[in-house]
Amino acid sequence: MTSPLDADGLAATLDALAVAYEQTEPGAFLVTLPGERRHRTLVWLMLGRHHLLIESFVCRAPDENAPDVHAFLLRRNATLRSVAYAIDAAGDIHLVGRVARAAVTADEVDAILGMVLATSDADFNAILERGFASAIRREWAWRTSTGQSVRNLQAFRHLVAD
Repeated sequence: MTSPLDADGLAATLDALAVAYEQTEPGAFLVTLPGERRHRTLVWLMLGRHHLLIESFVCRAPDENAPDVHAFLLRRNATLRSVAYAIDAAGDIHLVGRVARAAVTADEVDAILGMVLATSDADFNAILERGFASAIRREWAWRTSTGQSVRNLQAFRHLVAD
């Protein structure tokens, strides 16, 4: 059985995974993961006495259809491992989790980061479609009326009436 990681072991694991990170204080790591739908995903890994805390901001509070967004997040929670969607006091959406310190191994850290990245990246557009459709339509209209590129909005083309 692999021994649980301490802060140095966690840093060595992040180095071995070749992910960008900053150790902000002993046992606290801000990891930057590259994405496809999202440019990047930031993940806090905070090694406590009894657990590893995982937290990643996904999206600000929805402008509209919050109940639909929240229902989507709750349905997604049923399929997730190690992390779950949560909202903070402002309604902003995060992925959060806690793993027992004894279970914090290099393989588990790799799996956690993979889960956070895959989930955040895969769900990002679905969250935007549900919670920001009107803003996307306004942005599309403004860009097209001023001759601006809509290249990075193409995933939402189906939301725009021709």
